[in-house]
Amino acid sequence: MKEEIAPNAEMQNGLSVALPANPKLPHLHAEAPEEAKLTDVSLMNPAVPADEAMIREAFQDRNWNEIKSADSWVVFKVMAEFVEGFDRLAKIGPCVSLFGSARTSPDHAYYKMAEDIAAKLVQYGYGVITGGGPGIMEAANKGAQSQGGKSVGLNIKLPHEQFPNKYIDIDKSINFDFFFVRKVMFVKYAQGFVVLPGGFGTLDELFEALTLIQTGKIARFPIVLVGRSFWQGLFDWIQDIMLTREANISPGDMKLVSLVDTPDEAVRVINNFYSKYLLRPNF
Repeated sequence: MKEEIAPNAEMQNGLSVALPANPKLPHLHAEAPEEAKLTDVSLMNPAVPADEAMIREAFQDRNWNEIKSADSWVVFKVMAEFVEGFDRLAKIGPCVSLFGSARTSPDHAYYKMAEDIAAKLVQYGYGVITGGGPGIMEAANKGAQSQGGKSVGLNIKLPHEQFPNKYIDIDKSINFDFFFVRKVMFVKYAQGFVVLPGGFGTLDELFEALTLIQTGKIARFPIVLVGRSFWQGLFDWIQDIMLTREANISPGDMKLVSLVDTPDEAVRVINNFYSKYLLRPNF
């Protein structure tokens, strides 16, 4: 008769040995809720035909000619995007990149805040860089343009949501196919980052900037998060789990960001940062 192995047991020398529960990692021993067991995970069971095709293609063997032609062409496309970005933005001057959700409607409080922040930044001599799409991005470009400032839009081609907004300067609207090239432009030509509530894309942009600053790949530019009620839970988790419990970051890393609630506070953080260097943005 085959011996049944307990859920919290491991095999040692062919024997089932019960493992003590780890109070610090209760999720390793807790029984999964019934609804979790029935959840259809899209990566395990793709429901979209396009996803199916991409996954199957990744496992298909390619001959040398296919690899050479396809990959070489991608290299040239990437180079072309870098060249266009560097050429168009080389003389842009001091700017602040604003990140946030493409889904934020014009009547939302965060939309109004993004518009106000961008307008105030322009009044202090900064240009504004956004992802060029709707929502928070549109609001920031609108605020910058309303004050006659530089309004840059780095648009990305996506299946949904993303389309260039009408408040981008004609000569400062750039379209990208590759996210990583676009993110280089966000960081290379910005002297600060203001992040409003958003989704996965916003978090990607935020942590890209944080990682580059933490690792010393770029200078320690100010990062301002607007909306404590949105961001506080995330940074409580970073403080309690990443820093205190797991020690995966340093205490000083928590000082790389500022949490604020108003446009005036956001702009003040940027201005105070540069005032200690006696720099004026419109040099």
